[in-house]
Amino acid sequence: MDKKFSGMKAYVRMEERYEGLNILFEPSDETKEFVIDVVEEVKKDTGLTPFIFEKISNDRKDIQAIYIEFHDDVHRTGGDFFEKVLRKLEIDKCEDEACGV
Repeated sequence: MDKKFSGMKAYVRMEERYEGLNILFEPSDETKEFVIDVVEEVKKDTGLTPFIFEKISNDRKDIQAIYIEFHDDVHRTGGDFFEKVLRKLEIDKCEDEACGV
């Protein structure tokens, strides 16, 4: 994957036994497909199967996101998954400073 898309932002949320990564991006089918392809590639590489949700609004530009979540993540494998996704998307820091790649 040799594409880089501008305007992507990442937010991480971690609680006891829960980890979530939100990838927000500018409205674009191409960007959405790129993010989904990256997540699918990391799923294949790791064998992990997080919950994945899309939140795409046709009416509001500010609601364009892919959510990746691990529930009951006792062994904290979600963090490694998130790092791989962020590296492939070339996102080097999260907006909430909860992660650094």
